[in-house]
Amino acid sequence: MKKRHIFLKIDAWLDSTLWNAGFRLSEFWEELTIFFRRFRMRGWKKLLFEALGECMTWGTVGAVLLLALAMPAFQETVKDWRNRGDFAVTFLDRYGNVIGHRGIIHENSVAFNDLPDNLIKAVLATEDRRFFNHFGIDFIGLFRALSENARAGGVVQGGSTLTQQLAKNLFLTNERSIERKIKEAFLSLWLEANLSKKEILSLYLDRAYMGGGTFGAAAASQFYFGKSVRDINLAEAAMLAGLFKAPAKYAPHVNLPAARGRANEVLTNLVQSGFMSEGQVIAARRNPATVVDRAEQESPDFFLDWAFDEVQRLGTRFPERSLIVRTTIDPGLQKVAETAVNNTLRDYGEQYNVKQGALVTLENGGAVRAMVGGSDYGESQFNRATRALRQPGSSFKIYTYAVAMEAGLTPDSTIVDGPLSWGNWSPHNYGNSYAGKVTLTTALAKSINTVPVRLVKDRLGIDSVIRMAKLMGVETPIRKDATIPLGTSEVTILDQATAYAVLPAGGMQSRRHGIEEILDYRGNVLYNFERDAEPARRVLTQQADDYMNQMLTKVPYIGTGRKAALDGILTAGKSGTTQAYRDAWFVGFTGNFTTAVWFGNDNYTSTNNMTGGSLPAMTFKTVMDYAHQGIAIRPIPGVLEPAVTVIKPVKPTKGMEQNTPTAAFVRPRSLSVQTTALLRDIGTMFTEAKPFSAPKSELKLN
Repeated sequence: MKKRHIFLKIDAWLDSTLWNAGFRLSEFWEELTIFFRRFRMRGWKKLLFEALGECMTWGTVGAVLLLALAMPAFQETVKDWRNRGDFAVTFLDRYGNVIGHRGIIHENSVAFNDLPDNLIKAVLATEDRRFFNHFGIDFIGLFRALSENARAGGVVQGGSTLTQQLAKNLFLTNERSIERKIKEAFLSLWLEANLSKKEILSLYLDRAYMGGGTFGAAAASQFYFGKSVRDINLAEAAMLAGLFKAPAKYAPHVNLPAARGRANEVLTNLVQSGFMSEGQVIAARRNPATVVDRAEQESPDFFLDWAFDEVQRLGTRFPERSLIVRTTIDPGLQKVAETAVNNTLRDYGEQYNVKQGALVTLENGGAVRAMVGGSDYGESQFNRATRALRQPGSSFKIYTYAVAMEAGLTPDSTIVDGPLSWGNWSPHNYGNSYAGKVTLTTALAKSINTVPVRLVKDRLGIDSVIRMAKLMGVETPIRKDATIPLGTSEVTILDQATAYAVLPAGGMQSRRHGIEEILDYRGNVLYNFERDAEPARRVLTQQADDYMNQMLTKVPYIGTGRKAALDGILTAGKSGTTQAYRDAWFVGFTGNFTTAVWFGNDNYTSTNNMTGGSLPAMTFKTVMDYAHQGIAIRPIPGVLEPAVTVIKPVKPTKGMEQNTPTAAFVRPRSLSVQTTALLRDIGTMFTEAKPFSAPKSELKLN
């Protein structure tokens, strides 16, 4: 009984407590409801607040989404991004001539308080007038720029703040995409939160490319005016401030009238912004800056940027920081490569709707002899040869065929070219036609899509193709999916050149490198590639390598790369064209050189039906024809003749096999029989002629 009373008391306490809690909660809710009734809106006010509420909701969702997209960029801030590196590097070409500098040799940073006031005002008036009033993103300036652009019917003003430009220079590339702009905006806010305005401005003036191979206002002042940036006058400050927009276009050592015209615009900006009066700038208008008379110095800047990264990577081996680096670059071939890419874009860019190109040439042994990272280094320092990730298209197929050769297949092995499906994906050939039973040689030469997919699906597996690409030199992460055999996973141009260079090397690693030797200023050799680099390892068996070369030498003659065939020199290679014609490649080689060529657009827009067998193949031929002048031609392993001429395709006759090659390879005749006989007669005459002796009278001195 006693226990029962205890439980009854507990039950009664729980009931009363819960009832009281519920009653008080209902009272609180009623009071809260009555309170918020005061703010209840009706009519147009209700619509306004409903719209504001939706904006806040979706704005929050958008901010979270944008932050998620920007997170990869924030990873860069974890690194020692302030340290530009205390290396002072002088670069030499393969022959020992100075071709450029990188590192602190281009002038130490100048403290903000030591910078001349007229330079700071000129930069702010031109680049970001509200720099000290915004928090990294200037919405007022952005609205003003949009208004001016709309009024002008084109882009006449930019809306990026100086902080945004610094974020791009420090952490991002010049790629024009929404993703980059999102990252740029968030990183601008991060910079504003972690640095003072003076630090941001000082970094901006210290890191920007200023033309002539110089980085930073201090280096530009020495290069253009031969004086410290602390000592420049207003006219010179205006000229430097005008370089930030387009250093290649307004560099005074290249185009002094354009540089002076741009400087005059900067002086106008100073007056319009209220930083100076017209009376203060009139002397600078009447006496524009003069520059040091120096010939235009062309340097392979894209290559030097990459080589400087390599120096920093290797530099951990020794304490020295003032270095002389002998590189692998060949200045003659580099000039031809740059000209070939730019001429192609100039002559055919509008026709094919293509604005960018990149190229890498390796000599057998891995030395980088030429590198073109884009059409204009002054406009964009983003190196498309080493950093741009683009789909390689059919040029990726060599990895599938290499695995097939290692698995015991041969160039004459046959496979069916016909419709197939892999899950929900059904690959198609160009033109949606099928050839039936074909050899692997024909499938590779004609760039048949279904064959490599069938090989991977039925025999080889995706993992083996990815592993082969890595072994041959592709350093970019490769996605694992069924479309891999057709080149849907992005790689760099340097990756493709490195991998293809395995084939003329007899199946050994190509060991790509841009640095031959690093010395200190006392002449001590700190690094030598042949001495210190790891020896090449075998990637393909000799038999597999021979088979690959035998197949790839057919592509420029009976396949998709006819415009790439060199004059009188056996050529091998593969074209590549991606979906919607966004990227076009040709990667090929001889026994001496390997060259990878890419054309496309930075914003990934489609070209006008450009294929790898068109502009890339033509550019490949131009560069490689020059590269082989005056050198001994090496044979391609597994292929007998090192020099060829192409006979016009022979029409098949009865009795001929379907896959009989339609081109013959014979050593070319460079001179006719009559010319050869005449030259031999002249040589005989010189050999048999008596030595010349002048009459004694003519030998007497006056």
